[in-house]
Amino acid sequence: MFLEPHFKGQRSGWIEVICGSMFSGKTEELIRRLKRAKIANQRVEIFKPKVDTRYDDAKVVSHDANYILSTPIAHSSRLLEMAEGVNVVGIDEAQFFDEGLPDVCQKLALRGIRVIVAGLDMDFKGRPFGPMPNLLAIAEYITKVHAICQHCGNLATHSYRLTAAGDTVVLGEKDVYEARCRTCYHMGNILDLQEHKG
Repeated sequence: MFLEPHFKGQRSGWIEVICGSMFSGKTEELIRRLKRAKIANQRVEIFKPKVDTRYDDAKVVSHDANYILSTPIAHSSRLLEMAEGVNVVGIDEAQFFDEGLPDVCQKLALRGIRVIVAGLDMDFKGRPFGPMPNLLAIAEYITKVHAICQHCGNLATHSYRLTAAGDTVVLGEKDVYEARCRTCYHMGNILDLQEHKG
């Protein structure tokens, strides 16, 4: 059987995913990696979903108020047009993008681009969120970051919603969500259920 050799001189691209609950430092880590790439004189482009306007229309901003300029886009297909001639593409809040994002990231990586994606791995119901499961499946590198549970101090992996809104996407910060460990998250859901029944 003849195996196609790897082409010498071909630039190798890859996909990195940073995931975790709210308040776990995903965006902080994304910004850190992108700033290091800029220090290395690499051409960097950063994108975020147009729907995310919590802190700023055009900046990717962490909860600690660190930020980096970005381009808001409505659909993942725009990435293919806007990432021409770059070395590194950063994508924040990936869970809010359409289901075409993993395929777009594959295409960017095949162009030799380093793709760094940050997003919530689970929604407030503890279910895989948007395109994140498929991104995790195709990534070469995965970093799961953790918050601290605001009830017991253990590592938090879940985003617990403090309001009764049932929509999957509800933008908000500490007024709407808090980070919880698995146990405190489930205890909160049981108490909520009992309140609704009572």
